This record gives sequence, C-alpha cells and structure tokens, in this order.
Amino acid sequence: MHFETTYKLENFILDTQWKDVPQEVKDRMKGCFVDLMGALVIGSRSRQFNVGLKLAETLFGTGDIPVVGNDKKFSFMGASTAMGHSSNAYDIDDGHNMTRAHPGTSFVGAILAAAYENNLTRDEFLTTMLVAYETTIRSGAAIMDYYQYAHSSGTFGAVGVAAGVGRILGFTKEEINNVLSVAEFNAPLVPGIRSVEYPSMNKDGVPFGVMTGILAIRAQQCGFEGNKNLLEADEYKHYLDDLGQKWQVMDLYFKPYTCCRWGHPAIDACVGLMRENGITYEDIESAAIRTFYRATLLSKIVPKTADEAQYNIAYPVAASLVYGDFGLAQVREENLGDPKVVDMMKRLSFVVDDEFDKQFPARRICVAEIVTKDGRKFVSEECEPRGEAHENIQVDWLQDKFRRITGPVLSAEGQEKVLEMICGEENLPIRAIVDEVNKKEYWLDRQ
Repeated sequence: MHFETTYKLENFILDTQWKDVPQEVKDRMKGCFVDLMGALVIGSRSRQFNVGLKLAETLFGTGDIPVVGNDKKFSFMGASTAMGHSSNAYDIDDGHNMTRAHPGTSFVGAILAAAYENNLTRDEFLTTMLVAYETTIRSGAAIMDYYQYAHSSGTFGAVGVAAGVGRILGFTKEEINNVLSVAEFNAPLVPGIRSVEYPSMNKDGVPFGVMTGILAIRAQQCGFEGNKNLLEADEYKHYLDDLGQKWQVMDLYFKPYTCCRWGHPAIDACVGLMRENGITYEDIESAAIRTFYRATLLSKIVPKTADEAQYNIAYPVAASLVYGDFGLAQVREENLGDPKVVDMMKRLSFVVDDEFDKQFPARRICVAEIVTKDGRKFVSEECEPRGEAHENIQVDWLQDKFRRITGPVLSAEGQEKVLEMICGEENLPIRAIVDEVNKKEYWLDRQ
C-alpha cells in the first residue's frame, strides 16, 4: 500500500470558511444542528447518559463546560465523554448510506464541547461540523473497504472528532495530518451487525469513538506521533477527488423514529394503511411485513431496555400500530411491557423479499399486509423510510421533527427559542445557545 501526503484534506479542514459555503449546504448544516440538538436533548433522559456523567466525573472531574440537559459542568474531556453517551442514546440521529452509519452523532459531543470552551460563534461551529462530516464520511468509506467488515459509527467518528477539534484548536496542517492518523489507527472497530443481533449500550460504539478522538487530540498535544491515514493511500485517495465540490452532507438521511432505520419502512407502511382505511389497533388480527434480509435480523423480543426496544423490529412496529408513532415516550424504559403493545407483537410476522433484499443498502423497502378481525385485507404500496437523501430534506422538516421528539421534555417556548437561535439570521455564540437550551424553566421535568 503506497501513501502520499498531499495535505488536501488537511487544508480543507483548516481553510473552509462559512462565507464560501453554498447556501444549500449552509441550510443543511443548520438542519443538522437542529437534528443533533434534538438527539442530545432526549438522549439526556437516558440511562446511557447517566453512565456518561458518572464516567466523566470519575475520569476527568469537573470544569466549566456544560452538557445539554444537565446542571453539571466538566472539562473538555469530560463534557465530550458525557455528550458522547447521550447523542446516540435513542438512535434518532442522521445517517449516511455509503457508510451505513451515523456520522453526526459520532462527533457532535466533542465538537460542541470544544466550541463552547473556545467561544465559537454558531457559524464557526457549523463550519467545523461541516468539515467533520465530510472527513468522517469519506474516512468511513475507506475504513469499510480496507477492513472488509461492516463497522459502525464510533469507528468513523474518532476521525471526525480529530478533524473538528483539531480545527477549533488551531492545529497546523501537519498536526491535523498526525492526529487524523492517530485517531483512525486507534479507532474502535465496532462490529455493527452484532449490535443488531444482541442489542445493548454497545450499539454503534459512539461513546468510545468520541473518547478515542479526544484522546488522540490530547496525545497529539503531548507529542504522540502517528504516520499516514487511509485517505492518503493510493487505493482510497479518490475519496478526496471531489472534496469541497461534492458535499456528502447533502446525501444524509434523517430519522423520524427512535429506532433502527431498518424498521422505519415497516412502521410507515403499517401506520399508513391504518390511517388510509380508518383501522384502529383493536381491529387488527394480523400484520405481515415483507422486507429485506437485514431488517428481519432485528430482534423481535419483548424489550426490557431502551436499547432492546430500538434494535428491534416487532416492538417499534407494534407500538406504532397502537400509538401511531414511535418516539421518546415509546422507548422509555418505564413504558416497556405495555400489554397492548405486547399483544400486538404476537400478531406480527416478518419475511424476506428477495427482490427487496437485492436493492439493499441503496434502498430499504417493505410491503405491509394487514388482516382485520372481520376478514378484510389491506396491502400497502412499496414503502421506503421517510427522510431519505433524495427527498432533499429542508430545515422546516427537521424543525417539525425537533418539536415532536422533544415535546415530552421541552416546553413549546423553549423549543421555539432554541430553534430561532440555531436557524435565525443572528450569528450568536455557541455558549448562548447551549446555555439557553439548558434553562431549567424550559425542561418539563426540571421545573
């Protein structure tokens, strides 16, 4: 394997300026910030976040940087670690089909902490997020090919953290090159498929990717030396050919539901049939889902934890049939075991459709068939998950999602204030935005 250091990526990371970014990309980054803030808000109500808080206190102690959804303040390392545990806690964050992973969640905790500590403006923060996205996605594609294994978000996020935080800290191009190498070489090789088959907090490995990225930053500052990263290799440098011209962030998808993307088509197909035909969950005798193979691998057990509820297909579909949605309320652990949902799970079946499977992962398709207790049969059209890249999702879609998913946590007043600060014309300090979302009067369970 031959490597050549051209500093193309490093110069992109350091030199990209908000004023030079196309308007549609600027709008996308505001939407991404809205989406990731929503993930951090509801993630702060998870057991995983509580683990992150304890870990941050144990390893890194207190400091001056707040974390979204809590009163405690930490050092950069601690705040990054804590928010690294909340951002993916409910699996509601953006994804990218090329890597089959979630790029934004994998670095946002560390970049938000560094932006707060270094008093970045919103637009400086959005620019940093942009270069982290582009680095993470391209590096992820190279890593997937090099190891020939389906790794997950934490693997690639370590590199995104190094890119974004290195930019914030004013690293030179040589230092950026080095820290990218250190982060990528030592990134956790997260076995994503195992997390689907055996759900747990391990999930996409996001917390450990964040921690590897921030350790790479600190190791760099202490003189640790790496050497080469995969995007410098002849086999993979083509991933940088369109850097700054083709924006990978425009190919992101966004998730309406707090569960694995593979289950989303089944939720929409079933709920759509019910709405179109005036069916209630009490009318349903059975529902059969034809879908792609990987979706059928998702757990079908009655979940006892939030992670078992997310990496599941029977529970989200059943809960959506009963409640018409699958959000924070349905995934909270105190609500698991709902008798109506458990009964509906028994009425579901899932089978592989070979034609749908051939189109995965480029497309994730299913068809639902509902049979009612009085013998009527309803069959959906082919259904793909909402929020796909080809839909060209706009900021208003993501704002509506933010209101819906954070509704159990934030007041309407708080929601609108935060949305205005993120999406408005005024280029506010990141500190003002984080401090605003953390105001106790906005949090329904902290008043």
